[in-house]
Amino acid sequence: MPAPYSMDLRQRVWAAYEAGESTETQVAERFGVSYSFVRNLVRRVRERGSVAPKPHGGGRSPAFDAQGLEMLAHTVAEVPDATLEELKEKLRRERRLRVSRSALGRAVSWLRLTRKKEGSPRQRTGHKARGAPAAQAPQASGGR
Repeated sequence: MPAPYSMDLRQRVWAAYEAGESTETQVAERFGVSYSFVRNLVRRVRERGSVAPKPHGGGRSPAFDAQGLEMLAHTVAEVPDATLEELKEKLRRERRLRVSRSALGRAVSWLRLTRKKEGSPRQRTGHKARGAPAAQAPQASGGR
């Protein structure tokens, strides 16, 4: 959502309208704002006596409070290579906490925690394709 117009612009728009020299449409065109902004500003001044914008309406509260973030940090420390889906399931099973993967991702990001990958099973077991160096191929003894 865009930020509210500045107080300076609001005051200038109201002053131009209040002077009675122009209609709401003309004031809107003059200042490069919408007609509905001017109409709502006029209504707001008449009802409240101020050109100030309405306060922020709030929003959804975060899924994790301070205590929840601390608990999440401990859970991530226990299993640093867990994916968000794995963390979500662990929290649901062990802490009886239901949280969406996106909320969990925002909380982990806010804590600046990253997933510590252990690597694929091939890397951990030293499979020749990845982890351990490949054995040298036997050299053919040529008769040249």
